[in-house]
Amino acid sequence: MRWKRSSANRTVLFCLLAALLGPREGVADYAYVTNQSSSDLSVIDLERMTEIRRIPVPGMPAGVAVSEALGAFFTVSPDSKTIRRFGLADALPQIELQLDGGPIGIAIDDSRRRIFVSDWYNARVWVLLADDLSLMATLETGSAPAGLAISPDGRWLATADRDSNQISIFDADTLSLLHRITVGERPFGLTFSPDGRVFSADVGSNTVTAVDPESGRVLGRVRTGERPYGIAFATERGFVTNQYGDSVTVFDARTYAQVAVIDVGGYPEGIDTTADGQHIAVANWDSNTLSIIDAKNLEVVGEIATGDGPRAFGLFLAKDMQKE
Repeated sequence: MRWKRSSANRTVLFCLLAALLGPREGVADYAYVTNQSSSDLSVIDLERMTEIRRIPVPGMPAGVAVSEALGAFFTVSPDSKTIRRFGLADALPQIELQLDGGPIGIAIDDSRRRIFVSDWYNARVWVLLADDLSLMATLETGSAPAGLAISPDGRWLATADRDSNQISIFDADTLSLLHRITVGERPFGLTFSPDGRVFSADVGSNTVTAVDPESGRVLGRVRTGERPYGIAFATERGFVTNQYGDSVTVFDARTYAQVAVIDVGGYPEGIDTTADGQHIAVANWDSNTLSIIDAKNLEVVGEIATGDGPRAFGLFLAKDMQKE
């Protein structure tokens, strides 16, 4: 089953309908979307389906991580090698740090107030304190680490080591290495499912690989479209962005069987789930839009304009724009 992608005219229609009909129950999140080509970030109200703020983020930002617990969001600008912390409510910059390497992916350990940033060039992960971005430790990974993820229970840190065709699993508390697990070819993005399994998007083999982080055992594989990039979960299904397919592959999270393919905007990359689990947000790098998918009915219900070249590489949605 394949769903047709919305045109530019449909994007305008969606926004008009949202304005006429008022707030839609269940979609009250805010999206913090890094726009790499325009070196800024779009703050988007998903309830009203509109961009409410655009803030400058120098250095072509890509990675992003939002923490409601810390009242902050963090960006990674690979061009200037800079990590920045912003206030969640006011989107004002609070502190920044320049790193010597190739920062790209980012994840937050809320409970321990730690930030993890992958170093593409030096096969490592920086461990930073969230409050002041001071360096706490470094972790050794495989070659070209990209995506990072923390398990829902806070036990595990996972890294996608692209050029080693593996993921690394660390104990998030002690920071000790537990496993190096061979997955598909060139894993880039990865995420944990709600039940604690970790899934890698393997751009070189057009697969998603499911892994048990505790045992290190590969549990199954999913066939995707061309060049899978990011993964999100909702309604007991996985959703995978296919960069070259302008689409999202949907699979059953239990059986790994493909359920549907949904056409979205051009060159989709970042993907995340709303707090209520009813919608999926997809950043489309080529068409400068954020697509909103109904996770139950598997259809695009809105498209929102962003800055130029949205990446949103990481977890970029927040339920509330709250202060710490």
